[in-house]
Amino acid sequence: MIYTKDLKFSFNEKTTFAFPNISNEASQTLLITGNSGKGKTTLLHLLGGLLRPKSGSISIEDTSISSLSEKELDRFRGRNIGLVLQQSHFVASLNVLENVVLASWLATGKKATEKAKSLLKQLDLEDQMYKLPSNLSVGQQQRVSIARALINEPKLLLADEPTSSLDDENAFKVADLLAKLSKEYNAALIIVTHDQRLKDKFSNQLNLN
Repeated sequence: MIYTKDLKFSFNEKTTFAFPNISNEASQTLLITGNSGKGKTTLLHLLGGLLRPKSGSISIEDTSISSLSEKELDRFRGRNIGLVLQQSHFVASLNVLENVVLASWLATGKKATEKAKSLLKQLDLEDQMYKLPSNLSVGQQQRVSIARALINEPKLLLADEPTSSLDDENAFKVADLLAKLSKEYNAALIIVTHDQRLKDKFSNQLNLN
């Protein structure tokens, strides 16, 4: 589903990351761990097409995203990659439902309102969908981010520190939800984290050191 080979990235001449090769199939979860400064978030941004590698290749199914133009990459990302980032970046003036629907409209030109409602209900957010995101708890906001990431049924789901700001109960709930939904949507799931609590939940791990 997603494969990388000889991936390297440089912020400048002094800071170069060389990443291990990755192979992660549909519905499988890969947990990427490592201390701060080891390039975890950089790697996730490369996998999501938010950064371009200095060298090496990234393939999602049969598409080499490294070779796509910016316009092609934007279109491909919207339809095939779901992102759950540390900062949710909601549109503050839109309610929860509108934020999720917006993701479908930006990717496809269509508003998947009923699908968004179904996802929010599945994530136990049925009573929150007409509230502004700022009125939700951190745990609820994280679940809205998951709904938004899944609305276009992506082939790849990327989560950057999805549990670091959550208490134990909500951290495990979010981790379980991500794993459950990636299987349900047949999406490859990659979680980047320094959260030690997740190490016992996922057997497939890659440590950046």
